[in-house]
Amino acid sequence: MRLVFAGTPEVAVPALDALLASDRHEVVAVVTRPDAVSGRGRRTVASPVARRAEEAGIEVLRPAKPSDPDFLARLTELAPDCCPVVAYGALLRPAALEIPRHGWVNLHFSLLPAWRGAAPVQHAVMAGDEVTGASTFQIEEGLDSGPLYGVVTEEIRPADTSGDLLTRLSHSGARLLAATMDGIEDGALHAVPQPADGVTVAPKINVEDARIDWSHPALRVDRLVRGCAPAPGAWTVFRGERLKLAGPVTLLPGSAELAPGEMAVAKHSVRVGTGSHDIELGEVQPQGKKQMRAADWARGVRIESGERLGD
Repeated sequence: MRLVFAGTPEVAVPALDALLASDRHEVVAVVTRPDAVSGRGRRTVASPVARRAEEAGIEVLRPAKPSDPDFLARLTELAPDCCPVVAYGALLRPAALEIPRHGWVNLHFSLLPAWRGAAPVQHAVMAGDEVTGASTFQIEEGLDSGPLYGVVTEEIRPADTSGDLLTRLSHSGARLLAATMDGIEDGALHAVPQPADGVTVAPKINVEDARIDWSHPALRVDRLVRGCAPAPGAWTVFRGERLKLAGPVTLLPGSAELAPGEMAVAKHSVRVGTGSHDIELGEVQPQGKKQMRAADWARGVRIESGERLGD
């Protein structure tokens, strides 16, 4: 089939690579979000998908909106049989959806209908799910509600951050998307409606959602830290400034000596009390500074006895 691939972040690149490597399909163009300002130098940079497509010598389309007439005209000229999508980041309207004869097929990082929305992996980790996965489905106007082509499962390991899990899913999902394109091309694969039961939603995690409440049980704190890593990053307040917990914490189920948010500093560790038992901090990032081991941070700020994290 002739394919126009739509995607933007690094997590979409393995799927693009899988389709480029296929001897059954031709990726004739890529659709991605416009170049964005990034980094401390505030330079305009192309998306990871755009950079990979340019390396491969493929045309890159960067519409401000996928409803732009010029974009729709060019997509019509390209005459794709199907448009595979991975984390493109823009809403597709009927005018675009109707152009490819096999429609737009999305790779979504959850076992649909669970965790429809922008942050499925983060919500799966935060909810304590033991298994998640990836799904391919036909895009329609509803939120991740189209009929399913296929799924692949992935275990959520006890120390997984959302970044760890998303990296694995990006590769297993890439294979699933390539297999889905093969099945559509040879007529062996047909989409089936999603189950009506088990629908959950996964809205984007904002900064306030990532704020730690130390009165919550330790397991909930652990899941929040892992689910928000690497972005937006779980955080708390220390001496009036934000402190990000950049790495997973260690649960200490045999210890419940500290009040919620209270710290106990040793030579190589920093323990913090929660609503259940204590935890040990991993890596932290003070406001305006680099990421570091919690014990190194604690020595630098000279934590006093009884000091607490949080307001």
